[in-house]
Amino acid sequence: MPACGQPAQPSPATWQHGHVTPATHSTLFPQAPDTADAVLDGLDPEQREVATALHGPVCVLAGAGTGKTRAITHRIAYGVRAGILQPSSVLAVTFTNRAAGEMRGRLRQLGAAGVQARTFHSAALRQLQYFWPKAIGGSMPRLVDRKIQLVADAAAACRIRLDRNELRDVTAEIEWSKVTQTVPADYAPAAAKAGREAPRDPAEIAQIYNVYEDLKRDRSVMDFEDVLLLTVAILQDRHDIADQVRSQYQHFVVDEYQDVSPLQQRLLELWLGERDNLCVVGDASQTIYSFTGATPDHLLDFRTRHPGATVVKLVRDYRSTPQVVHLANGLLAQASGRAADHRLELISQRDAGPEPVYTEYTDEPAEAEGAARRIRELMASGVPASEIAILFRTNSQSESYEQALADAGVPYQLRGAERFFDRPEVRKAGIALRGAARFGGNDTLLDDAVDLPSQVRAVLSGEGWTTEPPAGSGAVRERWESLAALVNLAQDFAAAKTGATLADLVAELDERANAQHAPTVQGVTLASLHSAKGLEWDVVFLVGVAEGMMPITYAKTDEQVEEERRLLYVGVTRARRHLHVSWALTRAPGGRPNRRPSRFLDGLRPGSTATVGRAAARGSGGVERGFSSRPDAAPRRTQRSPARCRVCGRTLTDAGEMKLMRCEDCPSDMDEGLYERLREWRGVQARLSGQPDFCVFTDKTLMAIAETEPTTPDELSRIPGVLKRKLDRYGDDVLAICAGQELEQGPDGE
Repeated sequence: MPACGQPAQPSPATWQHGHVTPATHSTLFPQAPDTADAVLDGLDPEQREVATALHGPVCVLAGAGTGKTRAITHRIAYGVRAGILQPSSVLAVTFTNRAAGEMRGRLRQLGAAGVQARTFHSAALRQLQYFWPKAIGGSMPRLVDRKIQLVADAAAACRIRLDRNELRDVTAEIEWSKVTQTVPADYAPAAAKAGREAPRDPAEIAQIYNVYEDLKRDRSVMDFEDVLLLTVAILQDRHDIADQVRSQYQHFVVDEYQDVSPLQQRLLELWLGERDNLCVVGDASQTIYSFTGATPDHLLDFRTRHPGATVVKLVRDYRSTPQVVHLANGLLAQASGRAADHRLELISQRDAGPEPVYTEYTDEPAEAEGAARRIRELMASGVPASEIAILFRTNSQSESYEQALADAGVPYQLRGAERFFDRPEVRKAGIALRGAARFGGNDTLLDDAVDLPSQVRAVLSGEGWTTEPPAGSGAVRERWESLAALVNLAQDFAAAKTGATLADLVAELDERANAQHAPTVQGVTLASLHSAKGLEWDVVFLVGVAEGMMPITYAKTDEQVEEERRLLYVGVTRARRHLHVSWALTRAPGGRPNRRPSRFLDGLRPGSTATVGRAAARGSGGVERGFSSRPDAAPRRTQRSPARCRVCGRTLTDAGEMKLMRCEDCPSDMDEGLYERLREWRGVQARLSGQPDFCVFTDKTLMAIAETEPTTPDELSRIPGVLKRKLDRYGDDVLAICAGQELEQGPDGE
């Protein structure tokens, strides 16, 4: 095994040697395979099953680091090269522009150019732009990149004051409503049903949401969710247009299928029509975006909707060492919930590496300084800065690590900052290189440049590139890093393409800019765990892994806590070889050391014991062929414990009965007088807050309160429908009414 950060030896042609790697580790500019069968070379048996399963529904359950993108791009390329798939008839959909660009780049390298690889929004926008004149007529509304100003205007029109955090959160609620196809009038009950902790009164959010929609119409603009909603509406209403789209696209591939929202799923169904040429790829254990409306249910229910589907499980992990994989498997072994029931047990294909390092610090500044110090040591031993990442739970944690790295003289880049090809220095460098490619023969600057790399260095020296980086950090260093990335790219390009010219490099840069396929910038990556999804490094520092941050404080329900566990799992599986996990006992120096390591590390870090145990995962790799179409042949869903009537013991299925905790026709011991007093109080509260009665408490919740007559906040909180926010706001009033006390009615009952 080469030392961390050193070039690996060329991989053998066969997979058995354990050297099958994701395409991110392939040669930078590989030659396209000569034949269709050559496309399959180097795939392991399960990846080959994916690549050759070209008909009917296919579901690929792919663990982290198992080469899922490699498998599906080779599937498309094999189908195209074998003449089974027409490039223009394939639509591959993923979730980020970066992932779509990477997929297009890989397909081009495999000799399958012409395949459409786009995000859901990008594919829908192209269709909307094309069909708008025919379906709607007139000018299409302008697309707004950011909706937050419109939300602010809507709140102002409603005379509702929102601070910056509330504005962000209300915007997120509107986005969630739209991807779950919830209209303003239905927001309050839908949010309550989904268990969302609304940042403001639900009636206020519904009001802002309604005015927001009016403002968009008045200003003739639309947001990104509208792109999907309008495309869905057109395909639903205009069968001729739907048929035209379906005649264009015959085969569909959806990556990261665990992250689809109900709205995206509806669009996919309309694209498909009655056909089943669909391949989906995902991992329920990497579902980390449920707050945006994403749900793994579509992935987990795929076999139920498509009983004849072929299911392929990828569990051979080519990214991480056995030590990293062991920790990742251990995290999921303690998980609960439906996603955990479908988890995959990864099997590392790499040689052994160092054990994960666990470090406890006295405070957060000490933790940041410790990480920076260790990074300097790694870089001194030969590890490139670009192969190191610091991952944290919230963006607010970034500042202390930026400062610590700057103090240590370590270059860094913030993940999620301005895109590489949009940076001013990169745009100027592109113009200079394009000019040199056209008129370089008359440029004395290039007289001594004997090859492509020296030509690029000569041109970029006029833009600020130097052989040695500038001292310190900040904007000057960031500009130099961008230009240095272009210089390094030119060297790799010239090595891979004998006789390449400056014009060839400019064409390559144009291709990469269109695909947002940026070259590597030499700097330690600082990123949130959410933004690190889909990336990998030789060395990963997981910082701030303490209770209150991981899981985050506002993760209250079991489902929210389990999503936090999956988020940490994603962080662990970003590491190829070295993994450092740390936490601080207090925030600031001299503070009270009252923090403890995350519960997720119990039983995994040295000296700790597990709090929860589960059976081994049922996630061995392999292929499961489709069931027959008989209903009794379809796999069964895992059932949750049933709710039962507290009077007769019958299983409850109706939502209203479950809230009452009894059958509708079972005897009720409700105090009718208490129920009426609660109804009168609710009416006053609703009028004072300007919202419907049910937004305070539904009739069923009031009936349940009147039947159980709670005497403590704990008893009241056990009643379905009494969420923490409502308990905090109305709990004292409700308990006082149950105790027979009279209230003075004022705002919020005060």
